[in-house]
Amino acid sequence: MSASMRPSGLFIHSLLRLLWRSLCVAMLTGVATAAELPRDFAAFQAAVSPRIAAGLDTTARHYRQIEPAIHQLCLEHADVLDRLPDDERLATILELARFIDRKRDDAGDTVVLGPDRAVIGLLDPDRGLEPREITAIAAAYGARATVLKQDPARETIPEVAARFLEAVAAAAASGAPTTVVVLGHGLPGEIQSYAIPFGRLADALVGPPEAAPSPPEAGAAAPLDLGRLVLICDDCYSADFLVNLATAVESRCRDRGRALRSLPVMIAGTNHHRVGHADFGEKFVPHFWKDVIELFFIRRPLPPAVTLRDFFDKVDNMMYGYGRAPIVEGGTVVGYRLVDPELCQDPVSFVPLSAEDQAMLRTILGLAPDAPLPALLDVG
Repeated sequence: MSASMRPSGLFIHSLLRLLWRSLCVAMLTGVATAAELPRDFAAFQAAVSPRIAAGLDTTARHYRQIEPAIHQLCLEHADVLDRLPDDERLATILELARFIDRKRDDAGDTVVLGPDRAVIGLLDPDRGLEPREITAIAAAYGARATVLKQDPARETIPEVAARFLEAVAAAAASGAPTTVVVLGHGLPGEIQSYAIPFGRLADALVGPPEAAPSPPEAGAAAPLDLGRLVLICDDCYSADFLVNLATAVESRCRDRGRALRSLPVMIAGTNHHRVGHADFGEKFVPHFWKDVIELFFIRRPLPPAVTLRDFFDKVDNMMYGYGRAPIVEGGTVVGYRLVDPELCQDPVSFVPLSAEDQAMLRTILGLAPDAPLPALLDVG
């Protein structure tokens, strides 16, 4: 075959993708779906999930862990999915689900608590946990902890907020492995306990803008790499806050002409548009962090380190019991029934997407090569 007749790599890739879609369509034929992608999660569970779960050939437990993330990704691209025929839409959703699973696997070994890793904590000042609730668990894994909580007799809320932001900025600038833990009250737009808008936290992560243009010989600013940071927020609307934070970091980098190599890994104690819950007594004990302490401090033996996989597997599984009751048959849990949807927090983990990941996602969705995509992915 002459050089001019050889198929290009792009052609081969497109052909393989077409064959894969055809196979998926064959698996999913005969399924009736609505004219539009179901926006409501319960409708998505009923109309779409059974065939997607069957196509993934996974366990019921694993599928329920990623099901909200699949639905969320579909919602973000509903305009694309709505234009597809029903069978092709289902095949595309199956590819999106596989993409989420691959990113979970890729990021699963990310250390959240471990030796040679710093921890920065921010605790709610009003009946919040004591610093030892973070320092003790950090010390158990050889991590160094700095925990901030307002003492009204010594400092104001704005002063504590400023110290927290300075600590985060120093960690981001140094590139040192650091986990930031925020426990308290939150809104989609701010860490409510200390009145810290997501924009201020984004500024701390990105750093101050240059006071003057760099001389030509200085070259462009180094790409921003926040990949060694892990942010944990256990408060109301924490998933929404972290999405807003990631968007603000990307926007600041774009406005300043600075490349973004990686966003942090982020863990939210509450899923999209959900409030958090706590046990109220002498102390304000959030359900999410209470389960973290139970799993990774009280139970023995301790693992050598706590990884992201532990959060989106073990913590998610324990948190699934809030608002739901197990269905037991023959001494085995075979499912759950919904008791109180208000209590369902369903934590969510976000992982950064590389340029290659974004290119793959555009291919799955049939988007243009330059179509803008977030650099953060909800992986359940």
